Amino acid sequence: MKPSSASAQANPNIAFIKYWGNQSQELRIPVNGSISMNMAGLETVTSVIFDDAISGDTLSINGKMVEGKGLERVSSILEIGRRAAGIHSYAQVMSTNNFPTGAGIASSAAAFAALAKATVSALGLPWDEPAISRLARMGSGSASRSVPGGFVEWYVGESDESSYAETIAPAEHWALADCVAIVSASHKKTGSTEGHALAPTSPLQGARVADTPRRLELCRNAIRARDMRALAEVIELDSNIMHAVMMTSSPALFYWQPETLAVMAAVREWREDGLLAGYTIDAGANVHVICEQTSAAEVQTRLRNVPGVQRVLMSSAGGGAKLV
Repeated sequence: MKPSSASAQANPNIAFIKYWGNQSQELRIPVNGSISMNMAGLETVTSVIFDDAISGDTLSINGKMVEGKGLERVSSILEIGRRAAGIHSYAQVMSTNNFPTGAGIASSAAAFAALAKATVSALGLPWDEPAISRLARMGSGSASRSVPGGFVEWYVGESDESSYAETIAPAEHWALADCVAIVSASHKKTGSTEGHALAPTSPLQGARVADTPRRLELCRNAIRARDMRALAEVIELDSNIMHAVMMTSSPALFYWQPETLAVMAAVREWREDGLLAGYTIDAGANVHVICEQTSAAEVQTRLRNVPGVQRVLMSSAGGGAKLV
């Protein structure tokens, strides 16, 4: 076939039960399963244009050309598609985000989910959603969860074929909001890919992984029952455990800042006073505060009054990767 072009849109996702550490670093097969919610309103749009006239893949993010490791990761996804389609054409990839990149808001998840969706479409590959999820996983593990819509579980798997994500509840199942307290828009010094490789060096990682099936079940049950208190408690526990692993790896990774801790303390106090919300923090300083949409305006107002919070991004449960 003659390759063409396609554009796709994907949302970042916020992990309720975290992914940290790989069975296979090369294939990004995780050591534990995870559950997340796609974040509507925060979007990455990626266009892929295969062109016989160019001599190599190119990448631009928000209008700036990217080379080095960033381009290499994108080319690795394109190359899997090229091999499957039996073509050799290079591609121009253009990606834009409407939220901070590399600041712990899963920009790579949205980017690689959109890239996978657009690549498969541009090449005319007849791949189903699990196959596209697996392709996205090769660029960023959490990107596998941004391909399906709503509330998503990524199965730990034992191979490339069995490690993919699928929807466990549609976005409309539960009207949740994610109020993201931005305390730093700076690009983090240690990215998730490097962090995952350090996970086995923590003496706490084994205990975290062993307990994950229990936390997954608590989270699934909370989502099914739409139980906000239960969800808040399990997501905070899971987030704290993951950051404990980060802080005790070698070298140690400290993503929290003083402002991060201030938001965490505030959310716990609010819950004790009856405002049901829970925090969770990915590999970065910014804090995702999960609550029901009926409480979102109050949570947003309170977050803006926490010292050090620069702004608050609002999101609800979103759909999966789609062509645009």
